[in-house]
Amino acid sequence: MYAIVVYDMQAHRTQKALKLGRRYLTHVQNSVLEGEISEGDLETLRGEFEALLEPGESVIIYELSSDTLLNRTVYGQDPTEDQRFL
Repeated sequence: MYAIVVYDMQAHRTQKALKLGRRYLTHVQNSVLEGEISEGDLETLRGEFEALLEPGESVIIYELSSDTLLNRTVYGQDPTEDQRFL
């Protein structure tokens, strides 16, 4: 499955969210991660984000059954390009 994660946290805590998210997805912009992820890893990520959140913070996860259902247009340099050539 393909997931897009958007998080809104206190400025001094965003690095924690970024470090957590990068274990599973690609960082594409400030507070945004995306990529292919298994259902099991997504469940784990959900739980880890829930445990990390403090009052007033949020995480939004958009799930798509496949990246083929996603119409993604990038203007400028694509941050996920490096991931395609591993």
